[in-house]
Amino acid sequence: MTQDVEMKELPAPSNSASSSPPSTLQHLKEIASLIETGAYAREVRRIVRVVRLTLALRQKLNAPVLSAFLNFTLTQGSELHSRLSSYLPKEDEHDMDVDTATSATQTPVKHSLPELEVFCYLLVLIFLIDQKRYNEAKACASASIARLKNVNRRTVDVLASRLYFYYSLSYELTGDLAEIRGNLLALHRIATLRHDELGQETLLNLLLRNYLHYNLYDQAEKLRSKAPRFEAHSNQQFCRYLFYLGKIRTIQLEYTDAKESLLQAARKAPVSALGFRVQCNKWAVIVRLLLGEIPERTVFMQKGMEKALRPYFELTNAVRIGDLELFRNVADKFSSTFNSDRTHNLIVRLRHNVIRTGLRNISISYSRISLADVAKKLRLDSANPVADAESIVSKAIRDGAIDATIDHENGWMVSKETGDIYSTNEPQFAFNSRIAFCLNMHNEAVRALRFPPNSHKEKESAEKRRERQQQEQELAKHIAEEDDDDF
Repeated sequence: MTQDVEMKELPAPSNSASSSPPSTLQHLKEIASLIETGAYAREVRRIVRVVRLTLALRQKLNAPVLSAFLNFTLTQGSELHSRLSSYLPKEDEHDMDVDTATSATQTPVKHSLPELEVFCYLLVLIFLIDQKRYNEAKACASASIARLKNVNRRTVDVLASRLYFYYSLSYELTGDLAEIRGNLLALHRIATLRHDELGQETLLNLLLRNYLHYNLYDQAEKLRSKAPRFEAHSNQQFCRYLFYLGKIRTIQLEYTDAKESLLQAARKAPVSALGFRVQCNKWAVIVRLLLGEIPERTVFMQKGMEKALRPYFELTNAVRIGDLELFRNVADKFSSTFNSDRTHNLIVRLRHNVIRTGLRNISISYSRISLADVAKKLRLDSANPVADAESIVSKAIRDGAIDATIDHENGWMVSKETGDIYSTNEPQFAFNSRIAFCLNMHNEAVRALRFPPNSHKEKESAEKRRERQQQEQELAKHIAEEDDDDF
């Protein structure tokens, strides 16, 4: 009996070993097999899944794991293996005790698929960027781009789009973004000729980012207007395109289109992309202020954005009140923040809106007020404030911002009585804009629906198959009846 107890205790270690979670290297081997299956079957969806799984393992990548994976995937001594291994530091493989036991018994299968080579480039490049070894990352990215130019396969397009992104990021982190503009244009031309739509999306956004980084808004608009258009394949790339389009439209004074693009980008962005949504909301707030709108308080109270949007909340408060002195204080207080966000030039434009808002409040509060008091309330700091106030009031009357007249003899601004707004066309315009917004959202939701391919054809073929089987059964029964009659 004692021997039976000892026999039951023997397999316990093997059960605990089998229940232990797989290591990072084992996950990478599974991803490599998934790439191989997708490459042979020519299924792009498997490669898309590979990208998602790789991003989930990003925090766990280290030099020993990558070195072991390169040994497993690539032929040792080959040019690619030696090049990628040179970027990895030589470290002890003490954290790979689980895989060393299994890899010692397994003979690694060597692959020569372009998808696996590109995937190895991607892993090493991500590791170098995370380790802040930007110069080596630039060399690795340049080598990977040279390899991609010789590969034209649909299953490589997804991995290539990620390599394009990290290629641009590595040069941006070192401040050498202008050096790769010509290469990005050449890659975009190659992707267009190869009908690589995902690569075109990614490269177009990278080129727009490259131009906007150096404030080349005219060149960015020329490229955007002449680039081929097609249905978006990646939600992330589409959000980035909308954000860059909103920035271009804002600089070009097309505030209505800019507002629509920025709000759509913020709405479509994933919840996890907090930094991107913060940038979209910053630019959207400025654009709405330039349009004469006051954003709601809930915009500044979104979860995780309160601190980042605090300067813009105080700026909105100054514009809402129409206090020019408070506006100057806020602009000076947060000047460093506005400069880093590249919105300082737009905030300079807001001075006119602040003056117009203050003037509108004055015209509502007073039926008649002197121009000297108007200049005092607006806090105009010019040599001749009364003359400036008269020109500001006359321009506001001409633009329709206020409903008033100027008594030049007495130096007064006389406000007219406000009528019923519901007797005008303003409610109709507001209602039409809301209906258009809802219809656009409905159309986008319908376009985003996914249906099985050729579902209507399959339904028709199934009905025809049932009809054919029924006719065959009736024919067989008729033939059998005829045979019985013959007997």
